[in-house]
Amino acid sequence: MRKKYFAAFWQLFRGFWQSEEKWRARGLLAVVISLNFASVYLLVQINTWYNDFYNALQNYEEQLFWPLVGEFTALAFVYIIIAVYAIYLRQLVQIKWRTWMTKEYLARWLNNRVYYRMQLTGSDTDNPDQRISEDINQFVNLTLQLLIGFLKQLTTLAAFGVVLWNLSGVFTVPLGSYSFQIYGYMFWFSLAYSTVGTVFAHLVGRKLIGLNFDQQRYEADFRFGMMRLRENSESVAFYGGEKAEGEGFREKFVAVIKNFRELMNRTKLLNFYVNGYAQLAVIVPLVMAAPQYFSGAMALGGLMQTVSAFGRVQDALSYFVESYDTIAQLASVIRRLEGFTEHMEDAQNATSGIKIAVGAKDALTAQNLNINIPTGENLLKNCSVEFLPKVRWLVTGASGCGKSTLLRALAGIWPFGSGTINFPAKGETLFLPQKPYLPLGSLRRAIYYPNPERRDDDENLRQKLQKVGLAHFAERLDDVDDWSRILSLGEQQRLAFVRVLLIRPQRLILDEATSALDEPYEKAMYELLREELPNMSIISVGHRSTLFAAHDENLSLKGNGEWTAASITT
Repeated sequence: MRKKYFAAFWQLFRGFWQSEEKWRARGLLAVVISLNFASVYLLVQINTWYNDFYNALQNYEEQLFWPLVGEFTALAFVYIIIAVYAIYLRQLVQIKWRTWMTKEYLARWLNNRVYYRMQLTGSDTDNPDQRISEDINQFVNLTLQLLIGFLKQLTTLAAFGVVLWNLSGVFTVPLGSYSFQIYGYMFWFSLAYSTVGTVFAHLVGRKLIGLNFDQQRYEADFRFGMMRLRENSESVAFYGGEKAEGEGFREKFVAVIKNFRELMNRTKLLNFYVNGYAQLAVIVPLVMAAPQYFSGAMALGGLMQTVSAFGRVQDALSYFVESYDTIAQLASVIRRLEGFTEHMEDAQNATSGIKIAVGAKDALTAQNLNINIPTGENLLKNCSVEFLPKVRWLVTGASGCGKSTLLRALAGIWPFGSGTINFPAKGETLFLPQKPYLPLGSLRRAIYYPNPERRDDDENLRQKLQKVGLAHFAERLDDVDDWSRILSLGEQQRLAFVRVLLIRPQRLILDEATSALDEPYEKAMYELLREELPNMSIISVGHRSTLFAAHDENLSLKGNGEWTAASITT
């Protein structure tokens, strides 16, 4: 299990540090580490100051008091500057690393429609938005925090270990008529104390990894449920589904609270142990150094320096104990990101039996096309159709026979099946789904989607809005709002026709893209396309018989894979 976590960590970790930004990133990290080493050096100097200061107090050397206070002030001032910039620059590394990882994950998630294929191939993962927005941030933050902290504590152990060894001297242990001596006994005691503490910390806190993982998942599910209600508020309101939604929220929230209580109980046990361990470490060095102090072998300054050095060594050796909760959080983040990465790779590498070719012919064609559903059931068998330019096809059939799935195959997003789909090398193909997607932002941006960089003069937009019956929105082109909430589904479908008039594609494929319009408006939209884009070929999926008048050819899906193609006679 530990090897698996380390391998997963290394896969996540190494990308940024081997990327095109590696030299700047490594240089910045080297500065951060150097500042932490410098802070350890200053702590050693402050530890030496303890010896001089408390010896001066013990000997009533007033003439040394203020110079030593001034020395401490200078050391503390420099230490504060270094500590502040060490954190500031570490956060700068965090920003750069998170930015790089977020770009990489977004690119992989969006590339080759992985975000869609993950749902089709059974490689879907819960809350991918959380993986990219929160888990990457936590991975970067926790990794830097633990890595830099570990290096700092390792340096502290080396520096203060030598100091503690020298201050400890020799401890003689009588054993009957014999005795033996332990050199650097306080160092060895600190090592043994920390080792035992680390083992018990792991035994007490190891369940935190799974609990943290589950807590993130339950929290995300609860949050996503509320997002769904917000996105579908009108439908829920029509159904009067508040009670059902509330029950669903309560179920999800109960899971959140139940897991959090388990997390609380386990954290309570760990905190009891960690705090008890830390408090005991305060008195232990005094007890251990007391014999030498009371025998006169050690002055007050030496005692205070020893206690300080023991505390530093103890902190360094106890780093795992103090950081166990952080390590548990990092392990759960690694587990979530590893799963998300594997699911994206599965979706990316999933092979499609349907071959997409470009430029083989001058028309959009399907050759020996077989379309299946994920369970293997066949929807369409050996379909060979040539969708010639300027010809308008209507795809009809009973619900569930595969009409929309055929369009998904033509769009290249349906992997289940076989055969070849050829797209001409010239001209653009535009797909209009039944429910148009309107991004957040201005109405202008929604109209131009998916080409937000395109710009037309406002008068041209007003004319096109008027042609589809949306002239009353012409003065709100730059209003920023949730337009999918403001516009009815019929208005959204008409807005999609504005996109068609702006893009002017060679081929238009519509998946019940006029289902929310009444028959007169539907007829008007198809007549508008014929007038404005007479050379454009059209493939429509629809149920209304009135659509036959707007098309030339009919591809009828019969179910069980059967199909027929025939000209439409009016």
